[in-house]
Amino acid sequence: MTTQKIKEGNYVLLYLGRRKTYLVKAEKGKTFHTHRGFIEFDDLIGKEYGSTVLSNLRTEFTVLKPLLRDYIMKSVRKTQIIYPKDIALIVMFSGIGPGSRIVEAGTGTGALTTALAYYVKPDGRVYSYEMREEFTKNAEKNLKRADLKDFVELKNKDVTVGIDESDVDAVILDLAIPWVVVPHAYTALRPCGTIVSFSPTIDQVVKTVEALKENSFVDNETSECLLRRMQIERGKTRPQTLMTGHTGYITFARKATKSES
Repeated sequence: MTTQKIKEGNYVLLYLGRRKTYLVKAEKGKTFHTHRGFIEFDDLIGKEYGSTVLSNLRTEFTVLKPLLRDYIMKSVRKTQIIYPKDIALIVMFSGIGPGSRIVEAGTGTGALTTALAYYVKPDGRVYSYEMREEFTKNAEKNLKRADLKDFVELKNKDVTVGIDESDVDAVILDLAIPWVVVPHAYTALRPCGTIVSFSPTIDQVVKTVEALKENSFVDNETSECLLRRMQIERGKTRPQTLMTGHTGYITFARKATKSES
């Protein structure tokens, strides 16, 4: 059985409970403070992922290897992020995978960028457009933390003016005015390539779908993903009172060849 040991510089997820987890970098000589005491990073290095460590107050933490969702949900945020429930649909319906070339706009915090980079590696590339430089710099930090920066080209450009790349597999948009980008997306996409647009309001969706139809996109579909967790306890099992409800609408379409008039 293969085991993985924590090395200096690795990120670990310290698990105390479902609502109390901490994504930290194991660095020699440093400590991490919590409301349940502090943990010496020297005590983590050399341990196997999945083992436990005690704080100075004798509280037990489980040391987990971070998953993609951990890097996304614990990204350093300057903007709202797209949640994993929506990212899962975006990845599935966009048809991307190892080797895919993707145009994304806007970058924002880089949560979606992180997921896209994870799925296109090791030979693919994400070209991520963002007008605000401070967002790009923050996204770069999040990508480096997830060890995925090598698969992303961050671009401080206005995607509504145009897309530099051509023959890409997918264009994925998280913008206030995605319909403006639809003609540029058509030009940039390879035949049968996909476009995905995430929008919080239905008015944005209507304008985007109209633009897709005007620009020879087919197989249009708009969905909303609602996630409801369950409270599991013998004799008290029921849906949790709080849930992540509406976050946005996800619109998909595919590029078709324009008919000659």
